Amino acid sequence: MIRLNGKDSELQAGASVAAVLAGLQVPAEARGVAVAVDGEVVPRAQWETFVLPEDARVEVLTAMQGG
Repeated sequence: MIRLNGKDSELQAGASVAAVLAGLQVPAEARGVAVAVDGEVVPRAQWETFVLPEDARVEVLTAMQGG
């Protein structure tokens, strides 16, 4: 089971970071997006090839403007 942003998800081990973003309807080219898997930031250049291990904890963060 993959945890996405603190909640259990339907994602399975072996899914790519890019697939996670697509499922969240976040374009891969979107600016201000960061992804961490098990506490480690995954560089944007690896989103297509980085596959999620079993029991991964995935956090997708987006920068917001304002104050």
